[in-house]
Amino acid sequence: MFLEADAPRVACPRHGPTVAAVPWARHNAGHTLAFDQQAAWMAAECSKSAAAELLRCTWRTVGRIVERYTADRDRGADRLAGLRRIGIDEISYRKGHRYMTVVVDHDTARVVWMADGHGTDVLTRFFDELGEVRAARLTHISADGAAWIAQVTADRAPRALRVMDPFHVVAWATEALNTERRASWNRARRELGDRQAARALKDSRFALWKNAEDLTDRQAAELTWIAATDPRLHRAWRLKEALRAVFALSKRRPTAALKALDAWISWARRCRIPAFIDLQRKIVRHYDAIRSALITGLSNGLIESTDTKTRLIIRRGFGFHSADAVIALVMLTLAGPRPTLPGRQPPTA
Repeated sequence: MFLEADAPRVACPRHGPTVAAVPWARHNAGHTLAFDQQAAWMAAECSKSAAAELLRCTWRTVGRIVERYTADRDRGADRLAGLRRIGIDEISYRKGHRYMTVVVDHDTARVVWMADGHGTDVLTRFFDELGEVRAARLTHISADGAAWIAQVTADRAPRALRVMDPFHVVAWATEALNTERRASWNRARRELGDRQAARALKDSRFALWKNAEDLTDRQAAELTWIAATDPRLHRAWRLKEALRAVFALSKRRPTAALKALDAWISWARRCRIPAFIDLQRKIVRHYDAIRSALITGLSNGLIESTDTKTRLIIRRGFGFHSADAVIALVMLTLAGPRPTLPGRQPPTA
């Protein structure tokens, strides 16, 4: 069925000659509101190419519809208003070290700002848009150990409590453990000439990386063998597990976790394993932010989830040539209510 309606041109005293407004389409749009809403829903659920093929339009048209839909949805709303606890991270969207910076609101679980690039200049742009008054109202900022994030947040939001993401701290310990595993492998291969032991150490990396409670019987046996043949490597594994236990303890007893962290630092300082000695120095440099993580229980889990969903959007579109296309789809799906099909009620909680 084809519907036809007149859209006469009028002489507007304010805008001059233009097309009269109609209730079923946006101004300067070539499609109805229902078509735009359906295209926006399809863009949120599948690739632009699939949406364009089904709707018999170009993928550029779908992109313009996404921009219009997001602008209409966010009209009159300020995503940066009322921010108290935010998370900051960077995400790679193309090969060649192409990154985007993303900021999420921990209280609403939504993306509030996203931009192409990373570093002090990009993050400074966010705080410029936020303004001094609203930046002074921030109470918590979660992030990883990136120096550029720490520098900008300290300058632009000095009252906010910087919270180190526990996942990244444990990842540092895993990296230090892997460094020691490679050193043990090299000692067995070069100094001792024991190829069989070297091979066993090389194959033990999954047992060393895994959490103690998740080990299979075979991996538990590998750790028992390491404890008997390479006590230094086994001590490195115990250091990794002890640091992980500190953050697990913080969920129930934050005060005890603070004492456990201090005890771990003392142990790592005298463990005589270079990788973990360097790690405890790094933890001491970020001590205040890690302490805040233990007390508040705040993490970058929300922003890591956002990164995963962003990578899914990139994969679904088989890659993007520009960050603007990725940002448009992220803001469509993660910055506010997702579009619904025309005539359908949005799902209720």
